[in-house]
Amino acid sequence: MEPPTESGRFGDFGGRFVPESLVPACLELEQAFNVAWNDPSFRHELDDLLKHYAGRPTPVTECRQLSDQLGIRLLLKREDLNHTGSHKINNVLGQALLAKRMGKRRFIAETGAGQHGVASATAAALLGLECVVYMGEVDVKRQELNVFRMKLLGAEVISVTSGARTLKDAINDALRDWVASVESTYYCIGSVVGPHPYPFMVRQFQRVIGDEARVQCQEYLNGEDPDIVVACVGGGSNAAGTFAGFADARSRLVGVEPSGGAANGKGVAGIVHGMRSNFLQDESGQIEEAHSISAGLDYPGVGPEHAYLAAIGRATYESVNDAEVLLAFQRLCATEGILPALEPAHALAWILRACETGEIPRGSTVMMTLSGRGDKDVAEIMEILN
Repeated sequence: MEPPTESGRFGDFGGRFVPESLVPACLELEQAFNVAWNDPSFRHELDDLLKHYAGRPTPVTECRQLSDQLGIRLLLKREDLNHTGSHKINNVLGQALLAKRMGKRRFIAETGAGQHGVASATAAALLGLECVVYMGEVDVKRQELNVFRMKLLGAEVISVTSGARTLKDAINDALRDWVASVESTYYCIGSVVGPHPYPFMVRQFQRVIGDEARVQCQEYLNGEDPDIVVACVGGGSNAAGTFAGFADARSRLVGVEPSGGAANGKGVAGIVHGMRSNFLQDESGQIEEAHSISAGLDYPGVGPEHAYLAAIGRATYESVNDAEVLLAFQRLCATEGILPALEPAHALAWILRACETGEIPRGSTVMMTLSGRGDKDVAEIMEILN
């Protein structure tokens, strides 16, 4: 997981495919990020916020009862314990500091499950930025709690009624806003997607997950790395951040997608949202709608670095269905007293299945990133189960 090329490529994937009016903005952002990332004062300010505001480092928890049942040693990287309840705050604090450094006072974002929107509204309130969040109408309805949280934090939430009214369409409208207001607006993308430098920049802000987890796992495992490292993948920011810490380890890297949105498993290469990556497409090249029980994974594509990792075989990408996810959600609650978000429940669902089939051998050590807590999903799950 080296930096991309100067044109923002990870092998055949990535790049910068944007309207001419956005090229200067992308170049300005790339330069600003590179300067900031190499500025000790910026890194110190970010680290200070991550520690004293977000609550890092997050712990690694050993699931003793579930481990005994599965015949493995299962460790969870607890991003659910961050302020705002997910890994999203890591990236957003970095981008909000960058926006302020660039003199951009208006901070816009897209969101699916609402966790990135909540984190964006939180950081904007903290740093005195105006915040606007685009969210698909379908997701607004199934994530009412997070919508209310964003509004409490002072953000304007714009319900997107075009297309399938989900994450893809929220990104489309956020990009249109950015085109129209680029001089005063900073667009905070929530995952490792979009035109260069976003996929690399977001991965760098999220790699704190993997860097921490590797040290913590070695403390549990007497200096060894886990056999398997697992994370859920929609766009793929928590997985990219996790994998970055283990890229040079012997660990097998596994990303878990929803079966209705498995862009690496079922997609083909195309150009959408400013990047070349794998997308669900029909025979005519039209983007197909993704489906997931989780609003945060309801995206028809995947970050370009994940497409690259799949192409070179460094990571494998599996998929699980909604029923498996619900069972995994309930099992973690019942065995460990941990309420996961539906997104990381996908990762756990694959672990449960792979232990049953023998794909994960007994005695293996497995580290899974628990990217968020499940409070936001309880009402939806209650409705489904009732």
